[in-house]
Amino acid sequence: MKSLSKKFSLILIIPILLSAQTIVKFDDFFIDKTMRIDYYQTGDAKSDLVTIHKIYQQEIWAGSKKHLLDNYNNGRYYYKIYDSASGKLIFSKGFDSYFGEYKTSRPAIDGIQKTFQETALIPFPKNKIKFAIEKRDEQNKLQSLFERKIDPADVGIIKNKADKEVKIVNVHKSGEAANKVDIVFIAEGYTKEEEAKFKKDLQRLKETFFDQEPYKTLKNDFNLYGVFKASDETGCDEPTHGSFKNTVVGATFNSMASYRYLLTEEIHAIHDVIAGVPADAILVVVNHYRYGGGGIYNFYCTLTADGEWVDYLFLHELGHSFSGLADEYYTSSTSYENFYGEKLEPTEANITALLDPQNVKWKDMLSPGIEVPTPWEKEE
Repeated sequence: MKSLSKKFSLILIIPILLSAQTIVKFDDFFIDKTMRIDYYQTGDAKSDLVTIHKIYQQEIWAGSKKHLLDNYNNGRYYYKIYDSASGKLIFSKGFDSYFGEYKTSRPAIDGIQKTFQETALIPFPKNKIKFAIEKRDEQNKLQSLFERKIDPADVGIIKNKADKEVKIVNVHKSGEAANKVDIVFIAEGYTKEEEAKFKKDLQRLKETFFDQEPYKTLKNDFNLYGVFKASDETGCDEPTHGSFKNTVVGATFNSMASYRYLLTEEIHAIHDVIAGVPADAILVVVNHYRYGGGGIYNFYCTLTADGEWVDYLFLHELGHSFSGLADEYYTSSTSYENFYGEKLEPTEANITALLDPQNVKWKDMLSPGIEVPTPWEKEE
C-alpha cells in the first residue's frame, strides 16, 4: 500500500501506513515499470511447493516509490526481493493467499494436495535479483519457502500489453497513481448488455466507500477504477445449485466448502484483466443477488452487487483484503481447523489471544478500569 496523508490508529480499524524503516531509494534499484511473477503453489497441510509459471513486464509501477519495505508483520507469507550483487533487501510485502487458507482445511489435513495460482507484483528491477517467498512457521516466525534468481534482461520475460477488450472506468481520480491508494473494481458476470449496470453499481460502491471514515476524510488520497470485460453469462458458479457460468475470472460460491464464501482460483485471469491498471487493492464485483463474498489480505476481495447487505459486505471484505483485519466472530460454520494456534498471538491488529493481559495490543485505548478480558454485555 502507499502511504496516506494521515496516520491511522486501531480505533479507525485500519493499519498505520507509515512506519520507520530502512530507506531504499527507488531509482537505485528499479525502473518505472512492473514485474509480474505468476507462479503456482501446491501442497497440503504439511507440504508447500512453489513453481514459477511466467514473468511479465508491465507498464508503470503504481505502488509507492518511497515506502518499499513492508514492516507491518502481517500475513502468512512475504515476498522479499534482494539485489543479487549486494544482497540488500530492496522490496518486501506481506500477504495471505487462498492456498494458505486451504492448508487449514480438513482435506489438506487429510493429505489431499491441491494447486493454486498466485501472482506477485514488484517494481521492475534494473539488475539481477533474488525473488524469495517466506512463510510463517508454528511460532509465527517467517522462514524461507522459495528462492529464485531473476535476470530482468532475460528474453523469456513477456512484454505484457493490456487486453483490448477491457474498458477502464475512472470512478474517482485524485492524482498520480504513485502518490495515491489505487483501488480497482473488476466486473465479474456482467454481459455486454450489462455494462451500464456495472457502471451504476460502481457509483453505489463509491458512495458507500466515501461515506465511511476514515475514507471520507481522506477522499483525496484514493483513486478508484472500474475494469469491465464482458462475460459470456450473467452471475457466477453456484455448485450446490448445479449452476456453472462462463465468466471473466471464474468466481464461485461454496469456496472452501462454505455456502456463501465467494472466491476465485483464477488469480492469473484477474491480473490479465487488470494489466496496465494501477492496483493497490483488488475487488471483484460479482453480478449476483445472493449474499456472498470473501477477502484475503493483499490478495483480493469479492462481493455480490445486488445483495441486501451489499454496503456492509463491501466494507467488511475490504477490511480483510486491504487492512489485514481478522474476523472477530463467526456466524456460520467454516471449513477451517486450527486457523490460529492456541499459544500464539495473531499478527492481525484487531484480535488477540490475550497471552499477556497486561500488554494488550490496544492497551493505550482501553477505558480506565476496564476488565481484561472484557465481559460481553450482549444477552445471548
